[in-house]
Amino acid sequence: MSHGPRGPLHDAPPGDERNTVAPHDPARGDGPRAPHDAVPGEAGAHVVLRDAVPGDATRLAQIWSTGWHDGHDGHVPDELARLRTAQSFVDRAPGLVLDTRVAVLSGEVVGFATTVGDQVDQVYVDASARGTGVAAALLADAARVAAEAGHAHPWLAVVPGNARARRFYERHGWTDEGPFDHRVEVAPGVTVDVPCRRYRLTGGGAPTSAAATATSPTATTVPGTGTGDA
Repeated sequence: MSHGPRGPLHDAPPGDERNTVAPHDPARGDGPRAPHDAVPGEAGAHVVLRDAVPGDATRLAQIWSTGWHDGHDGHVPDELARLRTAQSFVDRAPGLVLDTRVAVLSGEVVGFATTVGDQVDQVYVDASARGTGVAAALLADAARVAAEAGHAHPWLAVVPGNARARRFYERHGWTDEGPFDHRVEVAPGVTVDVPCRRYRLTGGGAPTSAAATATSPTATTVPGTGTGDA
């Protein structure tokens, strides 16, 4: 999903819901910004949640492009799908950085979440990291970012045909508030109306998870497996 000219809609792939709090580690330079969440992983690897930096833009574009088409092809107007070329994600990715948190596994960015005001604008996890709990951690972290900005019940948009994402949000306390047309600016002065469902955080889900209740460090760890979807 998107905010303004970024382009709409996001897909959060299913994650492992067995979340526990990871210990604070001063050696990592943890600061007062974000919470942490630990998700059991087969290999015990650690995923770090941190603020995005400009150098992440190329990797964000890769995850975003692949994930967007995976979740939206066949579910959005053909005009929008046609305009969402790989280069379009490269061109727009730098604009995500300021509002984005990333998940890093074994030194590689494997997912990200972008929060703008009361909207969770993007949530994507690379296919190789799905099922590790990374998506759940990113979604909880995005809800925390919105709450700290004064928005206890953020919203997001998802296309009706993306059943996997809809089930994921519902499991994590997000409620379907019904259909709406999401107007997306695809070029200066050019918009496309995309039929969507508006989901709002109303239940337990992310707010009551370990990530939402933990004391917040700047970089946080999530044990998981795999490597690195908006």
